[in-house]
Amino acid sequence: MKHGKNYLESAKLVERSKLYDPVEALELVQQIAKAKFDETIEVTVRLGVDPRHADQQVRGAVVLPHGTGRAVKVLVIAKGEKVKEAEEAGADFVGAEDMITKIQSENWFGFDVCVATPDMMGLVGRLGRVLGPKGLMPNPKSGTVTMDVAKAVHDIKAGKVEYRVDKTAIIHAPIGKKSFGTEKLNENLQALMDAIIKAKPAAAKGTYLRSVVLSSTMSPGVRVNAAKF
Repeated sequence: MKHGKNYLESAKLVERSKLYDPVEALELVQQIAKAKFDETIEVTVRLGVDPRHADQQVRGAVVLPHGTGRAVKVLVIAKGEKVKEAEEAGADFVGAEDMITKIQSENWFGFDVCVATPDMMGLVGRLGRVLGPKGLMPNPKSGTVTMDVAKAVHDIKAGKVEYRVDKTAIIHAPIGKKSFGTEKLNENLQALMDAIIKAKPAAAKGTYLRSVVLSSTMSPGVRVNAAKF
């Protein structure tokens, strides 16, 4: 893989064999994030689980104290009084069968998160093949299948982040923007890591946090001392 000049210069500032303290790592990531836009700071966590087993899945959601810095468009699929609740809470799109038809017939995905009430999941289930691969399928574990649509929308707009272990036992998640500064980024990082640690499956054996790496959109990764969490 070929890298640009800025990436190569940034890589020289990172000691690849060193495990940095979280705050030190965040400061370095911000220093080496040299793109002209406000880069997203992300964390990559490798877990000591086997995702092939149902009892070792790690999935959940957490509201970051300072949000993600990203405007999120929310679709709510609901009926009756829940439609008004969703609209008043700030949902960008609200509907029922009409929204399901729009996704099916127009291949429309103009939203970042989909929330649905339990009574609508029979219909939403038809969209599993198209929403699932995009990570947009509502799920009770992430709080996106709920009767309290107002709270769900508020939390998402406030900076709720979903995390889910992939087939390689890795979690990728954003913790904010470079412009947040070290203190806010660290508080967001700690909140996410606390949630991941609390979600440790009982079936997981050995070391749970295998590695933690911080990076920005365009920068190389900085390894973090997982023991600090």
